[in-house]
Amino acid sequence: MIRLLLSLSLLSVVACSTKTGECPSITLKGEIVNPTSEYVVLYKDDMVIDSAKLNQDHRFFFNLQGIEEGLYHFDHSPELQYVYLQEGDSTVIRLNTMEFDESLVFSGDGAAINNFLIEMFLVHEDEEPLIYNYYKLDPDTFGHKIDSLRSMKIELLEDLKKENELSDREFSMAKASIDYGSYIYKEKYPFYHKKKTGEETIHVLTDSFYAYRGTLDLNDRDLAYFRPYFDFLKYHFGNLSYVTCMEDCGMPKGAVMDHLHFNKHKLKLVDSLVQESELRDILFRNIAMDYLLTEHKSNEACQTFIEKFQLLSTNEDHKEEIAMLYTGIQRLQPNETLPDLMLLDSNNNQISLREISRKRNTVFYFWTPAQKKHFKNVVQHIAKLEKKYPKHSFVGIGLRTTHQQWLSLLDEHGLDKSNQYRGDDFGEVQMSMIVDGLNKCVIAKDTLIVDAFANLYKSF
Repeated sequence: MIRLLLSLSLLSVVACSTKTGECPSITLKGEIVNPTSEYVVLYKDDMVIDSAKLNQDHRFFFNLQGIEEGLYHFDHSPELQYVYLQEGDSTVIRLNTMEFDESLVFSGDGAAINNFLIEMFLVHEDEEPLIYNYYKLDPDTFGHKIDSLRSMKIELLEDLKKENELSDREFSMAKASIDYGSYIYKEKYPFYHKKKTGEETIHVLTDSFYAYRGTLDLNDRDLAYFRPYFDFLKYHFGNLSYVTCMEDCGMPKGAVMDHLHFNKHKLKLVDSLVQESELRDILFRNIAMDYLLTEHKSNEACQTFIEKFQLLSTNEDHKEEIAMLYTGIQRLQPNETLPDLMLLDSNNNQISLREISRKRNTVFYFWTPAQKKHFKNVVQHIAKLEKKYPKHSFVGIGLRTTHQQWLSLLDEHGLDKSNQYRGDDFGEVQMSMIVDGLNKCVIAKDTLIVDAFANLYKSF
């Protein structure tokens, strides 16, 4: 905490020293209905800027000085969302955690850009099922539909610009939320089209389909932590890697690509096309995470990949994180003993993972209140599995939830409390059990691992 406060003070001094006069302040305040945490934490990229404790009326207040204009995100565990801040702003947030994103509304200075960003976020979520149905269309028809949707959003942005004084950086951020949200659909198209149509090979696409690639900036530091941009880059480099290998490596069309080979291509492409150091490192980290979590084995190929990653990455924290991930994966191989992980029962008493699984077949699955639809589906699915596999105990582990919220959900859905536990430290549970998705489950028998990388919907 002392190091954090010192670093924040130094940042403020450096930022103010580059300007004349006093640093203009930025205020960020708001109200959170049905809070799930005592705090709101403000981040710039992956660094904590400040935190504010909710008062008795569930309100919070930040007074910020000397911070740069740009995109931030605020965390009210277990949820987070973006907020754009610039000098002189006095921005007000109001939300209800029962519908976190849908209820989020901004007012005051800075409201226009922030309400537009959350609107684009929600529109993107709503249109994804529609786009998924479009993937079966031919390239020209698909491209036309995506371009039409993008044009409609650009018109909304132009109207916003006419009605409000947006800075150049605000306009660029808003436009990026539209552009990269649209471009990602085209990067996904050849693979989803193959899946939807059952075609044996990836569809050959013309240069006009990817015309937007001529306008791309693969080194935009301002967008490095912006989800539409970063998600686009992930698919873009995956797409390029596949095509590059098809052309240069003599792989037969339709063949299944070796996972190590494919990801080494991705590392090479990022190394050659991205010069911005922080963006390079988080892309390298993402590729390494994806490789290890998909492979989830302890073998020579994994070791070879990690060595390649270690040579390219300049971020020591990332290197340590990937090394720890691989160690965790090694400890979760079949016939290894379950991790020595402590959970909490309905009386808030600690109990070990090993004790829960002793002398029985156990399936550990995970859920969080933040994913309401997923939780509802899992409850229904587990009920079916319990009937089909009566000799197995299906044990739920609630994540990123308060004790009271967790108990309320158990009562609301009529869940057996003797088969439900809570992970108080999300990071510890995530790393111990390598929780990389909420459909993941861990199958054990009398404290020994049977399959630590099973899937609730595919492994039974």
